[in-house]
Amino acid sequence: MREREIRENLKRIGLITSAIFIFMIIIPFILMGASIDDFTSPKGTGEANSNEIIVKGNNKVKVYRTNTKKIEEMDVEEYILGVVSSEMPAKFELEALKAQAVAARTFYYSKRERKCNLSKGAEICDGVHCQAYMSKDERMSKWANNEKNDNYNKIKKAVQETSGMVLSYGGELVKYPQFFSTSSGKTENSEDVFSNTVPYLKSTNSPGEEISNVYQTEKEISNKEFVNIINSNYKKAALKESDIKSKISIKSRTEGGSVKDIQIGGVTIKGTEFRKLFDLRSANFNIEYLKDKIKIVCKGNGHGVGMSQWGANVMAKDGKKYDEILKHYYSGVDVKKVVYR
Repeated sequence: MREREIRENLKRIGLITSAIFIFMIIIPFILMGASIDDFTSPKGTGEANSNEIIVKGNNKVKVYRTNTKKIEEMDVEEYILGVVSSEMPAKFELEALKAQAVAARTFYYSKRERKCNLSKGAEICDGVHCQAYMSKDERMSKWANNEKNDNYNKIKKAVQETSGMVLSYGGELVKYPQFFSTSSGKTENSEDVFSNTVPYLKSTNSPGEEISNVYQTEKEISNKEFVNIINSNYKKAALKESDIKSKISIKSRTEGGSVKDIQIGGVTIKGTEFRKLFDLRSANFNIEYLKDKIKIVCKGNGHGVGMSQWGANVMAKDGKKYDEILKHYYSGVDVKKVVYR
């Protein structure tokens, strides 16, 4: 064959090969509606039948300290101790603290592949944008003198007894080990709060949380202020003080009980948007109409997805172990040991 004919034939072969690839690989994803990102986990994870999760690197973590604007490097377990002491009250049961340690450790390792965009070159920041962290000195300064040592030793015990343990799903490191303060008695499906459906973040019962000091909260807003906030953010609402009660309607709720959609005048918005707009503790709310103001009554505190910290403590009080607590709040997960490679 001439050189030109050879090139043309090779080109045809390449096009045919590409077409076959598209038909066999890409088309099935489109037909199933799969999103590659939905099931992407950090590289280097273990297999489904293994008791280990393999991660790249070593046992050091780089944390961006927002106050000093500096990066600190420390041992992972030291970091987890600082997170647990910041995220969960030391008075909570030991098994609840252990569950928090595993969730926090899992969150950190997930950040090795998805570094925090506020961390200025570190892997993770010390604020609630990621998960709160305080050094030993910072934490000790906030405890009463007669509680300092006992609190620190209790949290240290929780971290040590779960050292290296993380959550896995389908043999891979859990990517979104969400947790929050207090539920209304039931947690939320991930898709009702965030953008994606995550198979292990499913709504589940979480009874007994009435003991939380933030289980139910109230917020009162004058009719004038309410109307101003709504109309300034949603022009089509066209809300008036005289018709607030008749123009507000909760249209639907999630499986967990939060407001999914609420109609206000000429617009319908998400319950999560309403929560942000009025700085509410949760999206599980009801509205009461008073003479010249409204009262918003909320149940729960936080986004409601994943592990409820107060719920975890209730389960621990009932005698549940940390792994039972985690498997209750994260559907279908296993607890495995991290191994560095």
